[in-house]
Amino acid sequence: METTKIALFKGNKIRKIIYKREWWFVINDVIEVLTDSRDPAQYFKKLKQRDKELAKLINKGGVQFVPPLMLKVETQGGEQKTYCWNTEGIFRLIQSIPSPKAEPFKRWLAKIGYERVKEIENPELATKRTRMLYRLKGYSNDWIEKRMRGIAIREELTEEWQKRGAKQQKDYEILTAEISKATFGITPSEYKKHKGLKRENLRDHMDDFELIFTMLGERSTTEIHRTENSIGIPKLKSDAKAGGSIAGGARKKLEKRLGRSVVSKNNYLKKPQNKKLES
Repeated sequence: METTKIALFKGNKIRKIIYKREWWFVINDVIEVLTDSRDPAQYFKKLKQRDKELAKLINKGGVQFVPPLMLKVETQGGEQKTYCWNTEGIFRLIQSIPSPKAEPFKRWLAKIGYERVKEIENPELATKRTRMLYRLKGYSNDWIEKRMRGIAIREELTEEWQKRGAKQQKDYEILTAEISKATFGITPSEYKKHKGLKRENLRDHMDDFELIFTMLGERSTTEIHRTENSIGIPKLKSDAKAGGSIAGGARKKLEKRLGRSVVSKNNYLKKPQNKKLES
């Protein structure tokens, strides 16, 4: 668990903390900001009485829906435990708050839901939205095209894994680590440390060569699965190592010719790519 941080909403502070690799927000802070209540704990209690379905989620959670947890956060009196909820839970909480200040959030959630339904009907819209988000973050068009191709290759690979015996998230992590170790000599978690990343997406901070060799390793693995009709985690793991080794061999040849490592410490946290190109 990390040190408590502050999120600002129109000048108001909402404490948040990372727990199990995701942000959790102090429920009382959110209620106070959206309702101006002087007793957010009492407001929360009444809210649960009024919204029975919300109360069920708070008490027991739901299908892939985590209930609030008592987590340690910084207060004026020192570190204390208080009710916190992850982003999905906070959005559900906001839906139950009858306050003008909560209305913009509700409209925004409705808009997001509508857009996602449209994207299910027409997947091309999701691709366009992803490209737009990368442009807004400062990535070049050339980088975006490689990233989008990498996303497609990754989805193709994970579909093969699912069909061939990978069932749990841990299975995908193990197989991905095998490809990464064979391709770059380090696991994804080690790679993130190398780049100084924490919760950020590793691939969003790769340069052209890193993306290309990642694609080569994953595409090679997919083709090996299909050619050898691989079934079961042990065989998939062996294939992943073989596919990554193909990319790793190509990487080593390039590094020898260039006289430098392809595995870069560079990332786009501090300065967007387009800014780098302009300077």
